Amino acid sequence: MRLFPIRHIHNQPGFKPGFLYMCAYLLFTLLMLLKLRLLHDNLRLPYIDMNRTDTLIAAGSLLALSFWVFWLPPRGRLFALAALDLLLTALIFADLVYFRYFGDFLTVPVLLQAGQVESLGGSIAELLRWNDLWLFADWPLLIGASLWAWSRRRRSRQGAYLSSALSETGSAGTPNRSRRSVRLLRRFAAGLLVLVIGFSAAFFPIRHASQTWAKNLLENNWWNMSLYNVTGLLAFHTLDAYRYAQTAIGRGLDLPQPRMDEIRDWFAASQHARSDSGELFGRYTGSNVVTVQGEAFMNFFVGKQINGQPITPNLDALRGDSLYFDNFYHQTGQGRTSDADLAANFSLHPLPSGSVFIRYADNAFDTMPSVLKEHGYAANVYHAYDGSFWNRSRMYREMGYDRFYTEKEYEIDEPLGWSLGDRSFFDQSVGFMADTPQPFYSFLIGLSSHHPYNLALQDTDKLDVGDYAGTTFGDYLQSVHYVDSALGGMVERLKREGLWDNTVLVFYGDHDYSLDEREAAGKLMGRELSEFDYEQIMGQVPLLIHLPDGGLAGTYDQPGGQLDLMPTLLPLLGIDAGDYALMGNDLLDRSTDDHRLVVLRSGAFTDGRLYYSPSADGTFENGTAYDLKTGQPTDVEQARTGYEEASKRLGISDDVIAHDLIPALKTSP
Repeated sequence: MRLFPIRHIHNQPGFKPGFLYMCAYLLFTLLMLLKLRLLHDNLRLPYIDMNRTDTLIAAGSLLALSFWVFWLPPRGRLFALAALDLLLTALIFADLVYFRYFGDFLTVPVLLQAGQVESLGGSIAELLRWNDLWLFADWPLLIGASLWAWSRRRRSRQGAYLSSALSETGSAGTPNRSRRSVRLLRRFAAGLLVLVIGFSAAFFPIRHASQTWAKNLLENNWWNMSLYNVTGLLAFHTLDAYRYAQTAIGRGLDLPQPRMDEIRDWFAASQHARSDSGELFGRYTGSNVVTVQGEAFMNFFVGKQINGQPITPNLDALRGDSLYFDNFYHQTGQGRTSDADLAANFSLHPLPSGSVFIRYADNAFDTMPSVLKEHGYAANVYHAYDGSFWNRSRMYREMGYDRFYTEKEYEIDEPLGWSLGDRSFFDQSVGFMADTPQPFYSFLIGLSSHHPYNLALQDTDKLDVGDYAGTTFGDYLQSVHYVDSALGGMVERLKREGLWDNTVLVFYGDHDYSLDEREAAGKLMGRELSEFDYEQIMGQVPLLIHLPDGGLAGTYDQPGGQLDLMPTLLPLLGIDAGDYALMGNDLLDRSTDDHRLVVLRSGAFTDGRLYYSPSADGTFENGTAYDLKTGQPTDVEQARTGYEEASKRLGISDDVIAHDLIPALKTSP
């Protein structure tokens, strides 16, 4: 029995190859829509539902991305659809895993730093779920169909050639170019029609939203989830790629003069407000500064006990003769740890997409190490990990550090978690500081409390977490308890080295713990947590500043954020913060309490009286304003002035970074 090649089958009476390919295309579209729905259901975003309009946008996006399949020869269409299925499924899966950790989607700048993913192995494994396999349920069918088609193609290559020759000639062997041209024209028209239908189905609903309930969102994107709520996943990635290309092309272009004047005026007013030296100015001139950035170290458990044991006994003890800010917010975005570094050492907001450390490492910035070096300080940075992670090796050179101590400089005598345990890391780092000329600035980045928090601790380091034992939340408490112990050991080493009495010690957390543990956190705090309560918990990290004489000790309840560190520390050291383009506030300048604003990358902000939480669609009126005294919603109009200022600040910071404006701001208009 002879097996006919696929071309031969096409020529059999009653066979409709166009119907076969259309069914395959419809099946592809349906499968992708189901996977996009599965992704959306796994995101569990409050107030964001995938309605009929969202499904229409998703279907339109799929058509617009795949129209070119119709322009391929018939035999290549099935392979193209299979390849698209594989690529889009991989993208959806990557977005899902990335969201579980970062609360955001992948963007082009993040993909450019994808080399860091290999270092996240343990964390990624913790983020996988068995039901994720549904995303790949069609892959065995795709692989089997592809193997079958490939095998059949090889067996029938000769027959296909003969059949093709016959089909392209008349009875006398004369080429029938007319029939070939008609087929090409039909393929072109079909692809063009699919493109028009898909583009219209996606574009017009997005355009309508951007002109009505999501007005200005596409221009003022604070949070990628707001954008996703309007565009869906595929259009979001298309817009992100367009924006990245636009940024890359426009980076060297000058801003319009009115915009440049607006930015200059804002910084001039901000710098003038900070130039008032005050009675604290220069009180600690010549002191060393040791700043410790605690990985995923949050505020809600500080001062708390579990089963009669303090979770952070050393930090609790330090609070007795230090300044402690208990309404201090992290201001990070997609860059996470690198964004916290940026906020603390640059006093600028992170980008809405990607990390400044990756995208703009060659910009000129006023940084904490570079400013202190202008005033006679040595400046070193310490991190017992791969120096290329977050592009640190390059960025720290640009920031003005004298030396970057990476894992190569440390003896890994306490392997724990990702690298060297923080206890040994802090201890060895102080040893390096003892050999550094004073005054010095030392910036340390801890690592032991990094997700997934499953440290192999000695029994003496373990905390009795009771009912939390064996849970990720319990592991997290164990890891921060260990870091607290390491911090206590560091203080003792500073004292032994004779550095303590001439050192300003700063400790703050970089970002939240990337967990959805509202119930567990509420149980620890002894009360049921509302949505607002948990948003505050996820937003706040500790800030402790210990001054050499124990001065100004106490708990400060005014709001602050990581951008405020640099403008707070410089005046204490006798350096006028008004000389630099900083966006934070001096936390010790009480004259600014009435108009101090702490702005988060999401567009949320607080002024100490209320807290504004933006809506998923980015529309001001749809956001929620909370009275901080009661924790209850209040009239959202009370937040309008703060909202406008927050929007202005984020836009200014983005322009300063994207257009490398710090040098221009130092010159006269």
